[in-house]
Amino acid sequence: MRTPGEPAAAVRWRSAMDAALYGPGGFYVRPAGPGPAGHFRTSVHASALYAQAVARLLRWVDAELGRPRELDLVDVGAGRAELLSGVLAALDPETAARVRPYAVERAGRPEGLDARIRWTGEVPEGVTGLLFANEWLDNVPLDVAEDGHYVLVAPDGTESRGGPLEDADRAWLERWWPGGGRAEIGRPRDEAWAAAAGRLERGLAVAVDYAHTRQARPPFGTLTGFRGGREVPAVPDGSCDVTAHVALDACAGPGSVLLTQAEALTALGVSGARPPLALASSDPAAYVRALVSAGEAAELTSRSGLGAFGWLVQPVGVPPWPVAEPEPGPEREFGPEPEFGPEPESGPERA
Repeated sequence: MRTPGEPAAAVRWRSAMDAALYGPGGFYVRPAGPGPAGHFRTSVHASALYAQAVARLLRWVDAELGRPRELDLVDVGAGRAELLSGVLAALDPETAARVRPYAVERAGRPEGLDARIRWTGEVPEGVTGLLFANEWLDNVPLDVAEDGHYVLVAPDGTESRGGPLEDADRAWLERWWPGGGRAEIGRPRDEAWAAAAGRLERGLAVAVDYAHTRQARPPFGTLTGFRGGREVPAVPDGSCDVTAHVALDACAGPGSVLLTQAEALTALGVSGARPPLALASSDPAAYVRALVSAGEAAELTSRSGLGAFGWLVQPVGVPPWPVAEPEPGPEREFGPEPEFGPEPESGPERA
């Protein structure tokens, strides 16, 4: 036991990250405050077009399943259930009446949430429908390695050298992040995704995150923090989000497709094309609305921002999606996180 005033012992990053994000008073579970949306803005917060696109994907799954009496929609890492609420609002009444929406989240249920949304700490068994994880895996705690040893971290962010890597982590690095230097051991994310997707009986499991692949791992890692809409050092004291990009190729299960968000949203009908100028004369209000929508779509699909996110789409008992595969080429590289600042009107953004 530490005596008063004694510095906290340094621990491996995975333990420190778990305590900072999900322990008592942790960043994601503390009851007061604005929640994640008060610190960063995801695609869900950027535009209602995102939820509408997910609704179209759910309708595709529904058709492939033969329009079952009950259609599951599971949002893993649901935050305040903004995505679920948006999808339900975008669905036609007949489909919405059959949907069983689940918000999987370690924080408590928000007040005033739609009563249809089931709040749970675990992915339910026997999911038939769409399991969607938007920016969840980047917050699954993981260890950091450097030159064959674990990196330890104190609550103030000070790092030190730890013990040698365990066999399972060394094997993961050899397969998925070869070479020396600093690396983030994604094995816990692989296991978390396999466990979540394993609850899917029939349908699609989709993970969306900022990501990288084996051919383009970042040489110094990606571990960072976010607070109040700005990137800050990764300090595991509960005061900020602590996150790292995801090795989505390592997570991919049987039959999975990897594509960028730009490719996925384009396949779902999201387009940043400007409306015809003729509409400005015939219906000025409609032109303005279409122009705003095009701007939002352009942000969601920008290949230097949100559009560079990775989508991992894993089918179970249904055909692969998208039906038309992305164009063949070298292993896909997902773009880096864009720089940003706080946005007074719509809130800060984490891309």
